[in-house]
Amino acid sequence: MSVFVGSRPVNWQRLALVVAFLLIVWFCLRLFSSILTPFVVAAGLAYFLDPAVTKLNEIGIKRPLGTFIILATAVLVFVAFILVLYPVIESQAISFATNLPSYIKTAQNDFGKIVAELERRLGPGAMSRKLNDIAANQAGAIVAFAGTAATNIIGSGFAVVNVLTLLVITPIVTFYFLRDWPAIIRHVDTWLPRPYEGVMRAQAVEVNRILAAWIRGQAICCLMLAAIYAVGLTIIGLDLGLVIGIGAGLLSFIPYVGTLVGVCSALLLVLSQNPGWHGVIAVSAVFALGQALNDYVIQPRFLGDRVGLPAVWVIFSLFAGGAAFGFLGIMLAVPVTATIGVLARFWLKRYLQSSLYLDTQADQVTLPEP
Repeated sequence: MSVFVGSRPVNWQRLALVVAFLLIVWFCLRLFSSILTPFVVAAGLAYFLDPAVTKLNEIGIKRPLGTFIILATAVLVFVAFILVLYPVIESQAISFATNLPSYIKTAQNDFGKIVAELERRLGPGAMSRKLNDIAANQAGAIVAFAGTAATNIIGSGFAVVNVLTLLVITPIVTFYFLRDWPAIIRHVDTWLPRPYEGVMRAQAVEVNRILAAWIRGQAICCLMLAAIYAVGLTIIGLDLGLVIGIGAGLLSFIPYVGTLVGVCSALLLVLSQNPGWHGVIAVSAVFALGQALNDYVIQPRFLGDRVGLPAVWVIFSLFAGGAAFGFLGIMLAVPVTATIGVLARFWLKRYLQSSLYLDTQADQVTLPEP
């Protein structure tokens, strides 16, 4: 087999180059995953904010100044949001801490009733034996959990350092990414193989369309769900309702996971706070209303069917990315999934138009008459 045809590389060389590039990317992600988070977050923020900076540039504001204006505005909005919510969160946290002893007493009473009912059904002494067996069998697991918790507490100082590093480094890197975004795109465009630049650019445009629609649409959906859940849980008087509602809404970028986590947390809290069916019904009504609005109003309006990212693939990609690279993998999951989806549709379209699929001269196997 010849290495070159004329001066052009043969197909296996192109394939080897692509495989080598993917392996290098994988190796770098594995090697530098602990330090890449601020840079990936900065790249995502730059991608999200680039349209606003571009609009300012179109009206005559130079890109460095426009970048500073947009970033400063984003930081001020975030700080104002925290300052507005802080008093409410503080009051709910104080109320929760004050009522915590009564919550624990209520939970103990409920647990005692459950144990008494089980003893009545299983016979006297059965529950004591069961609990002793569980304690004996799970003693090792309890000790291991305690050791892990102690290790995490000791290592929390490093976590604080990492968070501070993220908060300091990310805005700086975001500024440079956002300022140089058009130049970065132009440089990447010059690296495309000339025979395939048109096809590759078209696929890149399609990936950008899907990714932009998903990120911006999902951000709007999460914020609206957070507002619905937070307001609803606060109205029904749930302690920490604002925190649970915001958390459930922000976690809704994983389809249905945010709602399930919020429902479970709110139900446990409302049962400790005020046992009875009316609290359970109120919490269930808040989340049912929010999910119904999300499914039938919010998502069709801001996401629709143009995104091309099925919920099953989003969930799988987020969990797979988290398993492979942790938080870094979660951030990269959706862009990688969108890219794979576009490439898969492109190659499927080419296959359906190829002679491999359309060849009618291929030998056909005839089945014998029954």
